[in-house]
This record gives sequence, structure tokens and C-alpha cells, in this order.
Amino acid sequence: MTSSLNLETENSGTVRLTSEGQDLEMPVVRGSEGEQGIDISTLRRDSGLVTLDEGFVNTGSTRSAITFLDGEKGVLRYRGYPIEDLAANCDFIEVAYLLIHGELPNAEQAANFRSGIRHHTMIHEDMRSFYNGFPRDAHPMAILSSVVGALSTFYQDSMQVDDPDQVEISIYRLLAKLPTIAAYSHKKSIGQPFVYPNNSLDYCENFLHMMFATPAHEHLVDPDFAEALNLLLIVHADHEQNCSTSTVRMVGSSNANLFASISAGICALWGPLHGGANEACVNMLDQIAADGGNVKKYVDMAKDKNNSFRLMGFGHRVYKSFDPRATIIRACCDKLLAKLEINDPLFEVAQELQEYALKDEYFVERKLYPNVDFYSGVIYRAMGIPVQMFTVLFAIGRLPGWIAHWKELHNTPGKRIYRPRQIYTGSTERKVPPIEER
Repeated sequence: MTSSLNLETENSGTVRLTSEGQDLEMPVVRGSEGEQGIDISTLRRDSGLVTLDEGFVNTGSTRSAITFLDGEKGVLRYRGYPIEDLAANCDFIEVAYLLIHGELPNAEQAANFRSGIRHHTMIHEDMRSFYNGFPRDAHPMAILSSVVGALSTFYQDSMQVDDPDQVEISIYRLLAKLPTIAAYSHKKSIGQPFVYPNNSLDYCENFLHMMFATPAHEHLVDPDFAEALNLLLIVHADHEQNCSTSTVRMVGSSNANLFASISAGICALWGPLHGGANEACVNMLDQIAADGGNVKKYVDMAKDKNNSFRLMGFGHRVYKSFDPRATIIRACCDKLLAKLEINDPLFEVAQELQEYALKDEYFVERKLYPNVDFYSGVIYRAMGIPVQMFTVLFAIGRLPGWIAHWKELHNTPGKRIYRPRQIYTGSTERKVPPIEER
């Protein structure tokens, strides 16, 4: 492999592949943060070969200017801004604008963006009847994905993916309506009437109001709860080419409308190995608390290679040192627990597990630190958010990132529909025997 580190050029060398006497040269592409990748876009055409990469863990599916993360160093940046700085100096709406439009808004742009969102917080009255078709115990993520997909039937004036004006109004509608759709799914599950949005409140306050208010009781949102939710939405807003984001891009590559693409992303996020991990984490803490709170027993089980038990909420697929998002929200978690003084065995278990992870040699050596799912689950529990709604909150936070990637995909010159290849391992050609011979 020959390589040049000239930052002024995109191509920084070549890689040579020899197969059955044929020599192929493929360019090495260098990103703005020094990442390098082999461009194999002509590999099959020139050689008949494809690459095999189970789970795409070594495959770059696109070039993107939205989010950079370095798992070894614990770095996460949106559009070049460190997540720590954004969490300290911006609110979620500003971060959403940054991801979608590429730059932080000035005062006028931020005001117009907020106004545009407030204008679309209501959902069509006919959509309320959709909720009657779901069982009372339906998971909110199932409702969320279904209703978001159905938005395309109510807003057929904004389906053209190549019309900037139609895309823009779809973006406003999604950002504004997703919290309303989510809160309604919660109200459905507990048999309470839906609460309309209150546009005098900010984004996070409005959602919490719709979640907890009733016609008989005007809910006053705790400012610390709104602040905590704002922080959680920011740290979840994007995370590069993860499962759900890749799903949004995959579906969007077919020129499916934005509502359909986001609905698909919500379904991908639902999985317990992705967005459902914070729900799985709290369920694990409940299990330990119900078993007498014997944290050491479960830590020992996790250390035992012959035991299938896994500690949820520790370590990360990408971050090999620490999760910078967890560092941000840990202080928020500690603040809420100290303020509320809740007598809940789960919180005691969580705090004891945290101590193990930060001090125990087994955890430290393997860098199994508490991740964002661990702390976010505990915070949502402290705020009174039902466990089944945890992943829904994740979806609300991740929405700006999904939208940004969908837009970037459609603005990419030479965009093509995603179509991965495979290595076939099934039967070779066979003849169909008559039914009496089978």
C-alpha cells in the first residue's frame, strides 16, 4: 500500500489488489479528520469481486459532513462542534437547526425556526382516531412508527423529495408533530384523554405538559425536568452511520418520502441492541432490585464467561474509552437524584453499579464504563417517564440527525439507490421433482 498524507487532496494514495493474476489499483480517500478508506466502487466492475463485511463494521457507506466521532478518544462532534460545547451553550432546537442546515442559527434564524415548529404542533383531528385501532397495551414505538408513516397520507402536498419547499415544510411538520404523536401514544396506554400542545411553552416543556397534564389538572413542568430532557435530546440528536440512521438513508435512497423514511428509522431504533437499550437497562436494574439488590451477585455473573447474563448500559460498540455523552448527562443524573430524594431501590442499585464500573479492575481494564443508555434510563425513571416511552424519547432526540442525513443523501451528486451485494451460500441449481417424489 502506498499512501500520501496530502491534506489538500481527497485521494491520498492507492491500494493494490491482486486476484488470479490481475492487478487492480483503488484510491485511498482521506476525510477531513484524517480517516482513510479504500474506494472500492469499481471493484466488481473491474474484477467481478465484492467485499464481504458482516454487519458493515468495516464499510463506509457514504461520505458525510454531519457528525464525526472517534471511539478510541471519546470524541463526538456535530458539524465540527464538540458535543460538550453544544450541551453547555445551546438548546435542542438550535442543535436541530445546526444538524439540518449545517450552521448554528443566529438570533433571527433561531426565532423563525422556533416559530415554524410551533405553527405545526397540532396533528390532524382525523389522526386521533388512529389511536383507537391500537390495543391499550400497544408499545408506543409501534404507534409512533405507524402514525409517522401515516403523515404522508394527510400531507400529500409535500411528497416531492426534489422540491426544497416541500421538503422544508415536511421537516417542520415532523419536528413539531413527533412530540405530540409520542405524548398521545402514552395517553392512549393509560386511558387518559389527549392533551393538545401549548405553544406558549418551549419544545421540552410542551412535551412534558402533554405527557402529564389532564383536562382536570394543569401540569406545571419542573424546570429541572425540562432542562434534563433538553440535554438528553441534544446528546441523542445524531451519532453518525448507526443502524437507524443507515435505515433512513437506505429507505430514502429509493426516493421514499421523508415521513416514510423516518418511520423506517423509528422501527430500526426500536431494537433492544439500539435505541431500546435504555429500556433494557432499566429492566435489568429492576431485576437486580427485585432480587434483593445484590449487585455483587450480578457483577460476578457478568464476569463469568459461562454465564449468559449481560450487564446492560456498560461499554459501547463504538466508544472504546468512554462515552462523551454519558459524561455530560452523569452530572444531570446526580443532580436530579439528589434533588428528588426518591426512595427507589432501583436508584440504589444504579449507583452501586456505577461505583463498580468506575473502580472495579475488571470493568476498568475492559473500559466498560456506564454509557448514555445507563444514565438516560435512570433520568427518565426519575422524571416519571414510563419505561416503554424511553425509546420514544430517543426517537424525538434522534429526529434532527435522521432528517439531516436524509437531506444530505438527496443533495449528494450521483445519488444512487442503496443495493448491497452478498455472497450466496445456498444450494446450487436443482430440478423440481414431481410432488409424488418429494
